[in-house]
Formats: sequence, structure tokens, C-alpha cells
Amino acid sequence: MLNKIKALQEEMDAATASTPEEVDELRIKYISKKGSINQLFADFKHVPAEQKKEVGKAINELKEFALTKINSLKEAFESGAAGTTGLDLTRPGEPVKLGTRHPLSIVKNEIINIFGRLGFTVAEGPEIEDDWHVFSALNFPPEHPARDMQDTFFIEKDPDVLLRTHTSSVQIRVMERTQPPIRAIFPGRVFRNEAISARSHCIFHQVEGLYVDENVSFADLKQTLVYFAKELFGEDSQIRLRPSYFPFTEPSAEMDVSCSICGGEGCNVCKYTGWLEILGCGMVDPNVLEACNIDSKKYTGFAFGMGIERITMLKYGIKDIRHFFENDVRFLKQFESAT
Repeated sequence: MLNKIKALQEEMDAATASTPEEVDELRIKYISKKGSINQLFADFKHVPAEQKKEVGKAINELKEFALTKINSLKEAFESGAAGTTGLDLTRPGEPVKLGTRHPLSIVKNEIINIFGRLGFTVAEGPEIEDDWHVFSALNFPPEHPARDMQDTFFIEKDPDVLLRTHTSSVQIRVMERTQPPIRAIFPGRVFRNEAISARSHCIFHQVEGLYVDENVSFADLKQTLVYFAKELFGEDSQIRLRPSYFPFTEPSAEMDVSCSICGGEGCNVCKYTGWLEILGCGMVDPNVLEACNIDSKKYTGFAFGMGIERITMLKYGIKDIRHFFENDVRFLKQFESAT
């Protein structure tokens, strides 16, 4: 037995490996369950009693030698010291390609930055709201159609709880806890009970803005929106304001921007009018200020709101709103350069 152990040790001492696979073959040959050393342990029971101590010690030393030998060969390949793999293991790995921001996030951040340069701060609020902040405080009469189940997702067990239909609810929360001057924008996700199609979705995103202070006029609103349009769509952009109606502003207007695709000449995107509707705006109704305990005789203000999806579609020529929610990598990769 001792002669067999000595022969195995000499064999292992002379063993070499030129590839990691050959190292693994040595491991299997000598120290696996069916290897030569484990076979020695199996034959140990046949060793005479007076030799068991000496033979057992020799087998254990052989096993330690085998483990050390195989580990040293393995570490040589892992560190590149073996020099036989043809690979420089000190070279940097393949670069991991970074992802890109979602186009809605790109445009939202751009809008936030534009109004940030005008001194507007950012405020956010809950998506699950109550009737007061979404409708009542915003001067919606009880019979207003927006309260109908056709437009709003109400909680069945509590009709006073609903998913907000606009981020105007955050305007109310800010005015309730802050006295003028107030200058803030309110980005967020909103929900409406609408059929999903290429042009509408039950989930979308808005950015609304509010400015309340002494002597705020419609001229201030117009100049703010002119600046916004030129910063977002280009210096040559023009705007026009059309009379409209919203319960929470008076007077109210819809804002159109000159079509950046055709330069105002008329195309299928702007329906050959040269204009694209992008937001609603107006002077804050005194009833809204009073509902938030702001003196409407001392303070005035303007508000505006826009859909981020609509602006993103106009900015990048996207024709189907559903692309924003499908997370198709092929679609998202188109915006790598815009990040």
C-alpha cells in the first residue's frame, strides 16, 4: 500500500496541464469520488492493524498534496499565469450598453427644466384622491359630466374616492397649505375611463402649472407660454390662444403652437391648418382661490395644463399612443440620442 501511495505521489508531482479542461481531468482522476485517492481509502480496510496508523497518515498527506497541486494549476489559469489560453485576462470586459430614458420621461424633464428657469418649483400629490381635491374645490358643479362614471374611475365601495383625472388636485393641495406667492408645476400620472386606441388611453401623464401672486395678469400667462413654446419646439415657434371653457379658470383658452413639421404650411399631422393644439390655460377662477382660503380680492393667478403624451407625439412624430405603454425595446432604442 505504501509503495502504491508513493507511486501516485510521484505521478501527481510530474503531472501538468495545458488547458483548464486538463486540470479538471486531473481532479476527476485523483480526487473525485471514483478517483485513485478515494480508492485508497476503500482499500484501507485491508491494511494490517499494525500498519493502519502509518498508511492512514500517508493517504491523508497524499490527498492534501493532490488538492494543493490541482488548486495551484487552476489558479494559474485563472490569473493568466499559465499563458496558454491565448487570452489576456487583464483586459477590460465587454462594455455593458446602458439603457435609455423613456420618451415620456425625456419630454417631462425637458418641460420641468424650461419652467424651472422661470422659477417654477415641482410639487407632486397622490394618485388616489377624493372628490374635493379633484372636483369640488376646482369649481366643478355637482352635475358636471366629468363626474360621470364615463370619465372617472370611482372606488365602488366609496364614491368619494377616485383615481385623479388631472393633476389639478395637486394645485389645490399646494394652495391649501401655502399662501401666495405660489409658482409651481405639477407633473404626474392621471386616469380616465376611456377606450384605448391610437390616440387615447385610460392612463396618461400631465404637467400643470400655477402662478398666484398680486397683480398677475393674462399678459403674464401669454408671455410664459410664448417662452415655453419657443424653448420646447424652437425659436421660430408661434402660439395662438383660442377662447375656451374650464370650470376652474375664467377667462379660459386653448393654446395652439405652429406645426414644427411643416413650418405652419399645412400637413397631415396638423390637418393642414398649420397649428397643433397642445394645452389649456386661463386665469384662476376666484371661487377656486376662495375654496383654498386665498383672498381673491388681493391675489390673482393663472394656470395651465398639458398632456405629456400629446407633446411627445408631436415632438417625435409618434402616431400611436399605445407605443408608450408597450415597452417594446425596438421603440425605446430610437430615443438613445435624446437622453
